[in-house]
Amino acid sequence: MPYEQKLTQLGLELPAPPKPVANYVPVVRVGDLLFLSGVLPSRDGQLIMTGKLGQNLSIDQGVEAARVAVLNGLSIIRQEAGSLDQVKRIVKMVGHIASAPGFTDQPQVLNGASDLLVSLFGDAGRHARVAVGAAELPRQAPVEIELIVQVLS
Repeated sequence: MPYEQKLTQLGLELPAPPKPVANYVPVVRVGDLLFLSGVLPSRDGQLIMTGKLGQNLSIDQGVEAARVAVLNGLSIIRQEAGSLDQVKRIVKMVGHIASAPGFTDQPQVLNGASDLLVSLFGDAGRHARVAVGAAELPRQAPVEIELIVQVLS
């Protein structure tokens, strides 16, 4: 099934691609690879939540933030590649999780994004991954996600 059709079947809708808030571009294409800048969990330019996991945000809230961030990433991919059907493979994800001292469930939070990618792309959505805790993230975001994606040439 084409990925664009699968997106609809999963009941997911991509937002407009987020605009950069500083001096960078959202994505750089090198050959058949897309390198996405860090993507935050925002809608219409506003974060859906702020704070730190293990302090004022639950794991479930972090999972939702990771899902929203990766949907924003997918909208950037669609804009750059023309369609999600051009995705050959999700290569790698790096997730930065704003964490209170002692919080160690970063992998569970990032599963919100990973599970969505596998639901959408199947085996092509399985990726290498790093989930790290961060003391602070831009604009007090709870999650920031980077992606490397292989697209059809």
